[in-house]
Amino acid sequence: MPTLAENKKAYFNYNILEKFEAGIVLIGQEVKSIKAGRMDLAGSYVIIRDNEAYLVGAKIPAYQPKNAPPDYDTERPRKLLLNKSEINYLVGKSKERGLTLAPLKAYTKRATIKLEFGIGRGKKQFDKRETIKKRDTDREMKREINARG
Repeated sequence: MPTLAENKKAYFNYNILEKFEAGIVLIGQEVKSIKAGRMDLAGSYVIIRDNEAYLVGAKIPAYQPKNAPPDYDTERPRKLLLNKSEINYLVGKSKERGLTLAPLKAYTKRATIKLEFGIGRGKKQFDKRETIKKRDTDREMKREINARG
């Protein structure tokens, strides 16, 4: 499962409680562009409207901009393929206060492109500072171990 795009900010801004996998409805040039590693998930989110899930705000530039249709929108909402039971579960969770559906990464599985998204609860400012502090101390410890070894 090679990862094509990752949303590192999602792990920093949210505590991920649960993860889901969904297929994405794409057009041909979007598939080529994603496989070339040109997808950006930063600032995107998942919404549920009319019992269908959509990925909103993900940027997928045209594979060949000169050959792209004139009305091509890089940030258009893209439909996600989920079971009805999963959608019903997510409808309930997304209405819960403080929970968000955040995309985590896009990857290939066999010949299809899948999106992994999670139900996340927003972190407070002190939680973010704690995460930064932990990351820095881990980095310092690794540096010390490598310097001695």
